[in-house]
Amino acid sequence: MDTPKRPAWVKDKKLHKDFEIIDCKPYDDYKDHDNDFGCYTLIKVDFEFWEIQVAVCNYEHEILKVFKGRRAQDIYSAIFKYEKEHGLEWFKGKQHIAYLGKELKKAEIALSLGNTGYYQE
Repeated sequence: MDTPKRPAWVKDKKLHKDFEIIDCKPYDDYKDHDNDFGCYTLIKVDFEFWEIQVAVCNYEHEILKVFKGRRAQDIYSAIFKYEKEHGLEWFKGKQHIAYLGKELKKAEIALSLGNTGYYQE
């Protein structure tokens, strides 16, 4: 097997003996989606108070907590800190955590641009 070529953007790192380049197939939002049964979130950009609000909900469709702030990192850091300090397991899957970060960043950009067209995927 041929050793993969070093990516051009990697300047000063050694390649591990098991190094490989993996082509990622397109993610299908419907077929590839798995629910994380710890919770789900509702994300809203609130232009009245100029903040992002995140409602953490259980699957009985009850809002457990609302976290609010202006930056994605402030909000997800507060959510994960609260979850850890209270021994909760709202976010069990890494894909769910990545999704939250992606959506919060989109909301932050919409807030900073004054774009009222943000919608949660």
